[in-house]
Amino acid sequence: MESENKISLKLRLCYGGMFLLTGLCVFAFSFLTGKSYEAILRNTIVSLIITGTVLFMLMDAISRGEEGFSYDNYKHKDRFIVVYSSFLLLACLFGLVPNQFWPYMSMFVILGLFSNMEIGLVSGVGLVTISVMLEENGHFGELFMYVLAGTVALSMFRDLKENTSIGIPVAISLMMQAVLLIAFNVLFQNRTLSFNILILPILNLMLNLIILLIFLNIFGVYIIRKSNDMYMDINDTEYPLLVELKNYNKDDYFKAIHTAYLAERIANGLGFNARAIKNCSYYHRIGILQGKKDWESVKPIYEEHHFPDEAISLLHEYIDPSSSPVRSKEALTINVTETVIASIMYLIKQNKDAKIDYDQLIDKVFEKKEADGELKNCDVTFREYEQMKKILKKEKLYYDFLR
Repeated sequence: MESENKISLKLRLCYGGMFLLTGLCVFAFSFLTGKSYEAILRNTIVSLIITGTVLFMLMDAISRGEEGFSYDNYKHKDRFIVVYSSFLLLACLFGLVPNQFWPYMSMFVILGLFSNMEIGLVSGVGLVTISVMLEENGHFGELFMYVLAGTVALSMFRDLKENTSIGIPVAISLMMQAVLLIAFNVLFQNRTLSFNILILPILNLMLNLIILLIFLNIFGVYIIRKSNDMYMDINDTEYPLLVELKNYNKDDYFKAIHTAYLAERIANGLGFNARAIKNCSYYHRIGILQGKKDWESVKPIYEEHHFPDEAISLLHEYIDPSSSPVRSKEALTINVTETVIASIMYLIKQNKDAKIDYDQLIDKVFEKKEADGELKNCDVTFREYEQMKKILKKEKLYYDFLR
């Protein structure tokens, strides 16, 4: 609790610093560029309202926990603070350069990926507004142009994954930026379409392209793929926690190994999150090493070993079903598979030479789940449910291996 209070105090100080920095920067730039007293007052008040709104959205996102942020930004809130503060200074400087050169399209994407899409959009709109206000002859057309281009770019990069192809999203974003830049010059500034008016837009597109490619590559390596590297370590049967479980209780260890194998087969066959399923199958009973069973007692173990956020979320759901009103496909997959494995291992333990009708056993497991009402709140289709049965029934040779 004490550390949480310290973090909360640190965040308050950082957010307060952001708020003051906004007012001071906009006031100073407005004053140094010779704005009227009315314009200085307007610019300062509007910029404080903008940052205040962003801070309110950040606090609201924090109150919702990890669900309030994209990726792992909940654990790294300082990223957005640094990026927003840096972009604020750039927004002020942009008032001194031609507006056709502003790289706001890529800035919208960076702000969104370091917080969430809604905060990225609002903060991007706010920074463009500041730049327009600080221009010598600001025009509402610039605001319209960059907000629309930024919104399109944000929607293109809304759900980045390790295997996401960025070629088409980048092309669409740049094409929209190009169309809007040319339209702004021709329609809002009443200039004749010629090669000369294309020079700055072309430079703008090149700058946005360079920023996007560099940022997305870094983001992919250090944030998106980072979880994959974690999975490769902790989903290894030689990982210290699993070795410790094996030494502590071989039955639980082998049950976890067999459950993970079959659950992963189902996940790969149906397109579920195989890495998280395998992880949860391995570690949902790891608390027995310390005599712990409830979620709050077990959670520190996963955090200490730096489990990916999605893995922790699935473990939370599986260990404490009441935490989620709707049971995920991944949790159901593990539950059904573990029940089948436990049933087979129990029968073999009773009689190693027992003849087991695996199809009948699997049918009974599924019928029991239905009769107990465990499927009522599951996020699974009839087709997926039937496919689970089929995949489990195809593994007869593997079940014989359990002997």
